Amino acid sequence: MTFVDEVKSAVTVRAALLVIGVLGLMVAFIASYAGAFHHPKPKDIPFALVAPAQVSGQLAQQLGELPGNPLDVRTAKDEADATRQLRDRSVDGVLVVDPRGTTDRLLVASGGGASLAQAVEAIATGAEKAQQRTVTVVDVAPASAGDSRTLSSFYLVVGWCVGGYLCAAILAISAGARPANTHRALIRLGVLAVYAIAAGLLGSLIIGPVLGALPGSYIGLAGLGALVVFAVGATTLAFQGLAGVVGIGLAILVIVVLGNPSAGGAYPYPLLPPFWRTIGPGLPPGAGTWAARSIAYFKGESISGPLQVLSIWALLGAIITVVLAGLNQDRGEKPTGA
Repeated sequence: MTFVDEVKSAVTVRAALLVIGVLGLMVAFIASYAGAFHHPKPKDIPFALVAPAQVSGQLAQQLGELPGNPLDVRTAKDEADATRQLRDRSVDGVLVVDPRGTTDRLLVASGGGASLAQAVEAIATGAEKAQQRTVTVVDVAPASAGDSRTLSSFYLVVGWCVGGYLCAAILAISAGARPANTHRALIRLGVLAVYAIAAGLLGSLIIGPVLGALPGSYIGLAGLGALVVFAVGATTLAFQGLAGVVGIGLAILVIVVLGNPSAGGAYPYPLLPPFWRTIGPGLPPGAGTWAARSIAYFKGESISGPLQVLSIWALLGAIITVVLAGLNQDRGEKPTGA
């Protein structure tokens, strides 16, 4: 047997294609993370201004016309209204102008992202300095001592996502990527649901009571975790139904390569490039990270949208999985496992 024959025997065409696919995923992984994180730049950060009526319009215009357009400025009727917007995550910073002095107050919420709060502070401080004024920073939703960089929510959600697609991948590796019939597809989804509940409970236990890294409702975080894991797992099962074992790679492409850099973890959405800030809220890692921070620091405010996103992924994944299993059964294909 020649060397070429030995190579062909050792590495099948299917294996070679899979290796090439893995190489492509690796390159995409490097490009996505480097592309999203190498040059964070604030753009259109939602920002509220509280100032006397006679100067608010001029000040809003000046802040809105800063180089690079870092702020998306809107005026608030009073400090209470602006603080409410900050607490419900409608804005990421509030400038309260003191007409009787030269020191104003800047309200931030570092629980929504430490890097974002720091960016808002730097922008406002620079703008105030140009007007020969100073600011005092007040954090109305500070990050906990165990979550100083506000990355715990992101890491928690990433862990849940990894658990979701690994659970689905194990089901495929152990018993065939495509379920032989609808009944077996439902069994897989049932196993995934039980696993998702356990993952939500255990993940929340570790990040909260055990490590003290994240405050907020334990039950709320556990429920979110179960939804994240099931959404990612069901999506992976659906991809596997469509493409067999290659579906695992497709799930990694969507969840890891596209989802993690755009999740708003290290850099919240206003600091990401346009492409990443656009897709992030619609993918499970981004929706999960936003929801986890809302539960931890904002009493669940502005959480309905992310929960709807996760529910859509979960529902579509489950439906596609069952439908494809039914089509597989109708075609009379030889079962590949449970």
